[in-house]
Amino acid sequence: MIELNLLLFLVTTVLYISYFFSEGKTNVERGLAALRFFTVLSNLFCAFASLLMAVALFGGVPPRWVWLVKYVSTVAVAVTFTTVMVFLGPQYGYADLFRKRDLYFHLIGPLLALVSFCFTERFYPLSFASSLLGEIPVILYGTFYLYKVVLGPDEGRWDDFYGFNRGGKWPVAFAAMLLGTFLLCVVIRWLYRL
Repeated sequence: MIELNLLLFLVTTVLYISYFFSEGKTNVERGLAALRFFTVLSNLFCAFASLLMAVALFGGVPPRWVWLVKYVSTVAVAVTFTTVMVFLGPQYGYADLFRKRDLYFHLIGPLLALVSFCFTERFYPLSFASSLLGEIPVILYGTFYLYKVVLGPDEGRWDDFYGFNRGGKWPVAFAAMLLGTFLLCVVIRWLYRL
């Protein structure tokens, strides 16, 4: 358990730091720009939660709040994985989305987090109400993305790099992401309780 959490933390951290270097040169702007993406944010959140879990496991059973943070971060990276598999992959091609560090951020990291939480960290019962905490990262990021892409001022506005506002259909995309995350919460809770 400790080893898997430390692996998640270390690999994610090293891969994120690699954004700051390009062709042997430091590129701080590129590294910070990567924080626009839910993919990067969800993986960094999971890395942080994994470090918390690893440290807590050295003392035995982790506190419930640490366990809940790990659960919420697991849902977040599961959202990343599912969005790539169901929505982005068919649009942009899976080859591009599973190249280099994206192979880890889109596939390997989320699957490791899922295995870690569902099969090695069964410390507390995961109630239906608690499972809905998994919606928090999507609500927060979705609201911010909506502001930066659709509602905010033109200056500093982001491109719709996820394509959620294509044809002005952001309300449908927002609802679909919330529903999809709800379903992931249900599935992860089911796996956890097996």
